Amino acid sequence: MRPRSIPPVKRFLESLGYVVKGEIGGCDLVGVHQDGTVVVIGELKLRFNLDLLLQAVDRMPACDEVWLAVRSSSRQGRERDPRVRKLCRLLGLGLLSITKAGQVDILVPSGPWRPRRDPQRRSRLVKEHQSRRGDPVSGGSTRMPIMTAYRQQALACAAALAQAPGRPRDLRSTIPEAPKILLRNVYGWFVRQERGLYALTEQGRAALSRWPTTDAASVEESGERAIEPFHRERWLGKSGQGC
Repeated sequence: MRPRSIPPVKRFLESLGYVVKGEIGGCDLVGVHQDGTVVVIGELKLRFNLDLLLQAVDRMPACDEVWLAVRSSSRQGRERDPRVRKLCRLLGLGLLSITKAGQVDILVPSGPWRPRRDPQRRSRLVKEHQSRRGDPVSGGSTRMPIMTAYRQQALACAAALAQAPGRPRDLRSTIPEAPKILLRNVYGWFVRQERGLYALTEQGRAALSRWPTTDAASVEESGERAIEPFHRERWLGKSGQGC
């Protein structure tokens, strides 16, 4: 960052009660409180980048606070990215924006931060985890449809209807969501032949060929009924989202 951007940051740190000096130990700015109990380090760049973040992480063991300062940019500037701000909060880093006129804006205050819990998101994760049979998806898959608990139950419905049409009430004992799955027909695997009677479509049979189910008996594991997971054949389609 140009030298003219350093004075505004220095004045900002001095307004917080620090005696600030430049270029000490490789740091752009070092501030020490009058009683010597708090040490802050300021690092300045033209824009927010990985080098600036790595510098901040390297400085953290030597001080109590780290403030990052970047030149104010348009709305597309990385310092405006909510993910960047969240990362700074998570690391406890302060983030400043310096305008051409020398105005200092606090984008993220320095200090420890604990993310606010999202109970609804947590609940959805736990529910999906507990609903899946086995572990059918390896982490990091990008070219395969995600084998969610919903898709597993839809495949179970397809397997049950492979030989002959059936009624939702007959499937509910082994597939709790069968009535909803047959009614919604998200994947186009089922067709209603008459009221309360469903059959398998050609798309459904193709899905069974792509993801053949394991017709194994249930076993007891940790006091709960466990079912063999569905296994995927090689398929190079686009990754599936949603259900």
